[in-house]
Amino acid sequence: MAGAQHVNENVPSGAFRASPSGPTAEERKRVVVAMSGGVDSSVVAALMRDQGHDVIGITLQLYDHGAATGRKGSCCAGQDIHDARRVADALGIPHYVLNYERRFSAAVIDSFAESYAAGETPIPCVACNQQIKFRDLLETARDLGADALATGHYIQRREGPNGPELVRAVDADRDQSYFLFTTTQEQLDFLWFPLGGLPKAEVRDLARRYNLTVAEKADSQDICFVPTGRYTGIVERLKPDAVKPGDIVHADGRKLGTHSGIINFTVGQRKGLGITGPEPLYVIRLDAETNEVVVGPRDCLRTQSLLLRNVNWLGDAPLAEVAAEGLPIFARVRSTQPPQAARLFADADGAVTVVLDDGEDGVAVGQACVFYTSGDDLGRLLGGGFIAKTVAKQVEAARAPELSRAGLDG
Repeated sequence: MAGAQHVNENVPSGAFRASPSGPTAEERKRVVVAMSGGVDSSVVAALMRDQGHDVIGITLQLYDHGAATGRKGSCCAGQDIHDARRVADALGIPHYVLNYERRFSAAVIDSFAESYAAGETPIPCVACNQQIKFRDLLETARDLGADALATGHYIQRREGPNGPELVRAVDADRDQSYFLFTTTQEQLDFLWFPLGGLPKAEVRDLARRYNLTVAEKADSQDICFVPTGRYTGIVERLKPDAVKPGDIVHADGRKLGTHSGIINFTVGQRKGLGITGPEPLYVIRLDAETNEVVVGPRDCLRTQSLLLRNVNWLGDAPLAEVAAEGLPIFARVRSTQPPQAARLFADADGAVTVVLDDGEDGVAVGQACVFYTSGDDLGRLLGGGFIAKTVAKQVEAARAPELSRAGLDG
């Protein structure tokens, strides 16, 4: 097929380099490819087949796709399943559709609604990777006798002195390492990420060379199970008791107005607050316990320390050992921003805190803080955790271990 030589010159991260005469029996692997129906996973399937692997395509039906079937930018819905099947047929590989709607609803959609109702800003893509793709689908791949699960994620898997490591993608604009920090070492042993070493433009070019019908298909956007783009609708449907009016209060305690539900606000929001004052005010905290939207001047948005929960560590030595006195790292608190210098603190009881050197505005509980060895485009992913509490920039960084213990216990 056209493009085969080109493919062999760009060996995917985590895959073998096939010889001109084809793979040997030892090199040939059974690979399950997670096919979402988009261009990225379709190219992965083509690459794996072209390199001589025994490829099985699997597409997950994750939610009721009736409302999203015709919506551009969705994934794992009706049209996407059809597209994945057509690609698999063209490549001559077996293809299966697995109905994971019930699992996805319980593990991702329900937890998304609960998190929003609790005043947090959840990241459902992380939960999907953690609970569905790299747990349930991975186990299905093992049941099929596969040697590896390959996905279209933009991240690099490389062999390090102590086993497989994850590194940011070559294409910084497409890098998805922020959403993959929960990947465990055991899972990493079984995962391949063939696109991590390729720029997106080259992936598109490969799709055209392979004559894939999805070569010009738009990338998925936003949250897949929110066809209208209105996140609050999910919460109102699943957690109706959580949507109730309350007070908008200033950081100094003054009541400034009322709101119709904290789910309608986000940390850092300035417009649409429904209040006026002599200075610009921003949402600095959402308090689900008191049902209050807390606002204040821009200075109140600056966060210095982050108390984390559910931390996953991919470093070589135990976290409590290397971060007892503060480990220099680079931290990323948004997928769209580069990592910044920080220090990571951990103790033997599992309390973990990150102190940002320069601080960050508008950090919300429920988001992720992801760790890297460096701030450059190819920094190694060391893991990360979900933000359980934020501490203002005025708090001294030296108190981080004390704050971590108090924050998690209190």
